[in-house]
Amino acid sequence: MTEAHRLIGTREVPDGGNNPVIMSWGNRLGAKMLGISYGADSIPWCGLFAAHCVTQAGLKPPAIAIRAKAWATWGMFIGTTATRPPLGSIAVFSRAGGGHVGFVDSVNADGSLNILGGNQGDAVNVRRFARDRLIALRWPKGVPVSPPAPWARSAVIDTDGEA
Repeated sequence: MTEAHRLIGTREVPDGGNNPVIMSWGNRLGAKMLGISYGADSIPWCGLFAAHCVTQAGLKPPAIAIRAKAWATWGMFIGTTATRPPLGSIAVFSRAGGGHVGFVDSVNADGSLNILGGNQGDAVNVRRFARDRLIALRWPKGVPVSPPAPWARSAVIDTDGEA
């Protein structure tokens, strides 16, 4: 979560450009770890962001880490129904045409989750996700489970086009 929080505000470059920070994650991790060569920040990068963050913590991401739904089998399953899942849990969501992955940052009074993730509106930020899209919560094997995510102090913006 330390690395993920540090990167809040990182954005895609519009109109065919590429953010060198995002591209550096793909270059460092490479096709062997990501499952593909990563060539442009216009390609969905939530899985790339998650892979970058977990490797910075000394952990190995799943095979084909670029695919959000690949994270649904990574580490150990911690359920999807906990009122307050562990802070930093990997949350995997369904969406039209694929999935989305990010880290649990806090929980709203209505049970929705605030997710710190990449490629949320083309940036790293915290956005609100409804629980009905949640398909998995995961935790790294061999790592002590963190305390429950805190209750959100204020509302965050609903997700607006993660890819």
